[in-house]
Amino acid sequence: MPVIAPSATTMKKILLIDDDAELRQLLATYLGRHGFDTLLLPDTRQLDAFLERFEPQLLVLDLMLPGEDGLAACRRLRARGEMRPVIMLTARDEPVDRVIGLEMGADDYLGKPFDPRELVARIEAVLRRGARPSAAPDPAGGVVCFGDWLFDRAARQLSKGSEMVPLTSGEFALLNILVANANRPMKRERLLELTRGETSEAFDRAIDVQIHRLRRLIEVDPTRPRYLQTVWGIGYVFVPDSPGDATP
Repeated sequence: MPVIAPSATTMKKILLIDDDAELRQLLATYLGRHGFDTLLLPDTRQLDAFLERFEPQLLVLDLMLPGEDGLAACRRLRARGEMRPVIMLTARDEPVDRVIGLEMGADDYLGKPFDPRELVARIEAVLRRGARPSAAPDPAGGVVCFGDWLFDRAARQLSKGSEMVPLTSGEFALLNILVANANRPMKRERLLELTRGETSEAFDRAIDVQIHRLRRLIEVDPTRPRYLQTVWGIGYVFVPDSPGDATP
């Protein structure tokens, strides 16, 4: 049976999904002491109902779950436009697993076993990241058109014709910074600093993974990108359409 930890109106609400009952209770108690009202589930069968009913600010999602696993759940949520931050937990901590988790739309990744203090730090960092100006709409940004895409920086919207494409806070922040610096190569370290903050833990593939996700969204051929180009030895650059590329 799912268990809901004692709540308080001043607490930030998060949803923790893990099939280890002992770990769930331990983390709920620890997180409660640090200002988090923790909703608990053993699997994803009631995930959608909990999201709708309780509206948690963040999900902590175990990768290895019975039934629908964490990666599948994260992919499903992102595909339907769910933008709530997700932190993945797993007993496997190989770099390839971290990359796969981030490609599926996770905002951060923590391998088991871990110190509960690190989970608290990751949760707080992800919540701060979503609230930072870089992840917020850019009122002075205007609208940028490239190819068939329209990127409304003020409304934080990416669209293609009548189709609206949802962006995570990290994807918007990265695309917005690259667009604002069109034709100017940006180092990975600088992009990481601008999108995640100087105090965030640097994961050397984080920017690469988000670029990969953005390319799958906007490029006709992600393996031969037109707009989000790699600058070898430096990082990435947004290359806008030239006047001759404009559609009549």
